[in-house]
Amino acid sequence: MAAQNWIENNNKLQTNLKFKTTIEALDFIKKVSLLADSENHHPRIVFQYRTVLLELQTHDAGNIITKKDYDLAKKIDMLL
Repeated sequence: MAAQNWIENNNKLQTNLKFKTTIEALDFIKKVSLLADSENHHPRIVFQYRTVLLELQTHDAGNIITKKDYDLAKKIDMLL
């Protein structure tokens, strides 16, 4: 089961978020970065204007989606 607003696509857990302002999007990216460092599990982050695309997959497991990805996705959702 995927976390809120996340989809499974091409062996990645993905979400695409739109924010009201560029500053809000960048603040969210900073929060995700701090969380990712504490979890030692880092998403791919694509930022454009007010949109943030996040992709999670576990490289150690052969670039597939694992429980580690679902757990981090749920924690990221709590940042919203």
